[in-house]
Amino acid sequence: MDKYSFLNTVHTSFFSELYDKYLVNPDSVEPSWRAFFQGFDFGMESSLDELEIDENRTTVVVNGHSSEMPESLQKEFQVIRLIDGYRSRGHLFTKTNPVRERRHYEPTLDIENFGLASSDLDTIFNAGDVIGIGPNSLKEIVRHLQSIYCDAIGVEYMYIRKPERVKWIQDWINVNDNHPNFEPDRKKHILKKLNHAISFETFLHTKYVGQKRFSLEGNESLIPALDVIVERAAEMGVKQFVMGMAHRGRLNVLTNIFGKSAKDIFSEFDGKDYEQEIFDGDVKYHLGWTSDRKSDNGNKIKMSIAPNPSHLETVGAVVEGIARAKQDADYQDDISKVLPIVVHGDAAIAGQGLVYEVVQMAGLDGYKTGGTIHIVVNNQIGFTTNYLDARTSTYCTDVAKVTLSPVLHVNADDAEAVVHASLFALEYRMRFKGDVFIDLLGYRKYGHNEGDEPRFTQPKLYKAISKHKNPRDIYAERLIQEGVIDGTYVKQLEKQYKDSLEEKLEDSRKEDKTVITPFMADEWKGFENVREWEMMDAVNTKFTKTKLNKIAKVITALPEGKKFLRKVEKLVKDRYNMYFEADNLDWAMGELLAYGSLLEEGYAVRMSGQDVERGTFSHRHAVMKVEESEEEVILLNHLSEKQAKFQIYNSLLSEYGVVGFDYGYAMASPNTLTIWEAQFGDFSNGAQIMIDQYISAAEDKWKLQNGLVMLLPHGYEGQGAEHSSARMERYLQLCAKDNMYIADVTTPAQMFHILRRQMKSNFRKPLIIFTPKSLLRHPRAVSKIADLTGGGFQEVIDDETADAKKVKSLVFCTGKFYYDLLAAKEENNRDDVALVRVEQLFPIPEKQMKAAIAKYKNADDVVWAQEEPRNMGAWSHLLTHFDEARNFRVVSRRFYAAPAAGSSVRSKARHQQVVDYVFDKTKDNMSKPKK
Repeated sequence: MDKYSFLNTVHTSFFSELYDKYLVNPDSVEPSWRAFFQGFDFGMESSLDELEIDENRTTVVVNGHSSEMPESLQKEFQVIRLIDGYRSRGHLFTKTNPVRERRHYEPTLDIENFGLASSDLDTIFNAGDVIGIGPNSLKEIVRHLQSIYCDAIGVEYMYIRKPERVKWIQDWINVNDNHPNFEPDRKKHILKKLNHAISFETFLHTKYVGQKRFSLEGNESLIPALDVIVERAAEMGVKQFVMGMAHRGRLNVLTNIFGKSAKDIFSEFDGKDYEQEIFDGDVKYHLGWTSDRKSDNGNKIKMSIAPNPSHLETVGAVVEGIARAKQDADYQDDISKVLPIVVHGDAAIAGQGLVYEVVQMAGLDGYKTGGTIHIVVNNQIGFTTNYLDARTSTYCTDVAKVTLSPVLHVNADDAEAVVHASLFALEYRMRFKGDVFIDLLGYRKYGHNEGDEPRFTQPKLYKAISKHKNPRDIYAERLIQEGVIDGTYVKQLEKQYKDSLEEKLEDSRKEDKTVITPFMADEWKGFENVREWEMMDAVNTKFTKTKLNKIAKVITALPEGKKFLRKVEKLVKDRYNMYFEADNLDWAMGELLAYGSLLEEGYAVRMSGQDVERGTFSHRHAVMKVEESEEEVILLNHLSEKQAKFQIYNSLLSEYGVVGFDYGYAMASPNTLTIWEAQFGDFSNGAQIMIDQYISAAEDKWKLQNGLVMLLPHGYEGQGAEHSSARMERYLQLCAKDNMYIADVTTPAQMFHILRRQMKSNFRKPLIIFTPKSLLRHPRAVSKIADLTGGGFQEVIDDETADAKKVKSLVFCTGKFYYDLLAAKEENNRDDVALVRVEQLFPIPEKQMKAAIAKYKNADDVVWAQEEPRNMGAWSHLLTHFDEARNFRVVSRRFYAAPAAGSSVRSKARHQQVVDYVFDKTKDNMSKPKK
């Protein structure tokens, strides 16, 4: 019996639908059909000519069995393959480039490449059902396919592995052959927004000749795209928009989408000084903005565009963090009510690795935001570099395929296509809570900035651009032909808008100072801006013992009826004993009790980083797993009914993107203790751009406070160059005035109080803490309950055992090195040495250090001791910020390029030499290079 005789009786439309289903998801079709389709695909891929054709029948060999297929069904099959070809590769043959001829790709979509011929054009095929036009001629099917896939919009989506998404996309783009059918009023509105975009740029070009503005010209259709997203999203229930973009077109977006007054932008162009003396400000195309607006339909919306440094794409991670914070705070029932929009440049999205990190966050529990709309302002050039020299991938948006996100490539000159694609992107995001990309293919009218000469490097391209009409005029001509407007309509629009700009320019020149509006002012109500000396004021961080006991009781008892690993059970039991019996708290207890106390007071806590749930050094165990089910148990979320939420997430293997995300989170949620922990301290160098551009400088540039805490494990334990130093010298070199706190604490109580101080103060500063490794279980690095419930953070800790009259050497040190020196002091009975710990390195505790020098006035030897090499650690920072340090005897390792030796033997020897020199200044001075 013929194994595939069912082919002779099958209805062709059913066959078409089944094969279409197979192409999307092979496992969704019945096994015999799947085997047949696999065999047929193999045959087609090998060669159509190898199929044995006998007049009206075709023989197909599948798994060693032959079966005869009617020629009509064979042709139907080939039409289905043609449709699949358009779906998979149609985007390569579009009309999406307004100023260049497209690259040529092979094979083409010619019907001959699918076993069809011109003689088939008038044949009716049931395969038309697949694209929603019913049985139709091949000629009409091809016409529809060309219109859907190869006009001003190219769609990439066939790599998506979720059939319901693929079907939704196909159904959406099949309507009107992927072309909009807008009412005349909508068309006029699109024209109006295009006019605003073009007139704004023209106005700036004539009024501020030669000034940098990074114009949008060539991609002005971004404005109607953003406008329709905001308006339609507001109708769909979106309450807040969070946007990030670099400089290209930013001023235009601020004015025409976010509602920033052109008057304020003109003041920035005029170069006026700032109203506040303590604020240095930034260039106008980096500033952030927040506004409360009403959509055209009267929906209230809050819109924020994050401040952005020159480092391309950096703001994308920050935007995601801001959006997540807003969702966690107000929209946990429906996170889609906060919509992140990230605008990229084409060279940047392809060339900046941060985009990949942000894309990978999109579906992770700790970082997902319910889908982001990514829009690429594609100038087809990066500064002066052509796109062929800027990437290997076919498209700048190919990173979208990492998360199987759809991509729409759109001709920026076709305003209606741009708006149509924007509506698709919004509806996809709202329905599937996933990312979607729009590649807005335009050009850049001028050079990188308005004073640049692009013809030096792209003479041919810029010759074409100089003759090219702008999108408004192209669209206006189309609307005149359609009878929607007359020839005077655009001139009237242009005059009205330019008159309003003239009025605002005149108003701006009546003012002497530029006023910078605070970003997200509502979230930051009640917080004050403070100077360096105010950062040194004591903050009450005490917490009552009764309340602390309740917290300790919860976090030292595992839930009954669940089986945990024996090591976990022992750990929790040890914590109970150390609190309730021994009164000897280790580092983990001090840290966890700090979180618990803040949670009870209404402050949320969010921590993320690589392996933070357990802790890199297996000390934290904030999340514990039930042995059999791996159910997560977070004891800190079971303190009381009114407590705030504790969130802790193991991050993806990223520093740059994750630090950016958490910085954004802290920016939008000042009452959440937001912490990022490095796996090892120097791993933070992967996030150096965030540290330089945001953490250390944002308050000075953008009037922007932020309370992000960075925990950086630091200490020399013989683990080699990459696992010893958190490179504290880099952070300290960035310290100035009042920009952040830097600390290297030595006790659990100090950790408890410094974390509480971060939330209990009425201002926010970034806090960098160099946390220990060996001290996590060091028998001397412990605290009493009374140290937590009383006292507060101590910037300097005196040597309580020292008799000032006997002290001849006063040794200032910091961090884990104190315990190494303490052991040596006790071993040698050196009561003539006082070890004073500098726990806060910035702002430098000048008064306390001077008081220590005064107390130990008999000391003729004042030492700064550090385990780091002389060119690293805190020594150079002390020289800069503490005049008395010039008279200190410096004890450290010699100058080295690498932070530490790879050999543990060599590392221990060097370490011991430094310790010895602290106590005997006649020893070889290890801080000097060998001759």
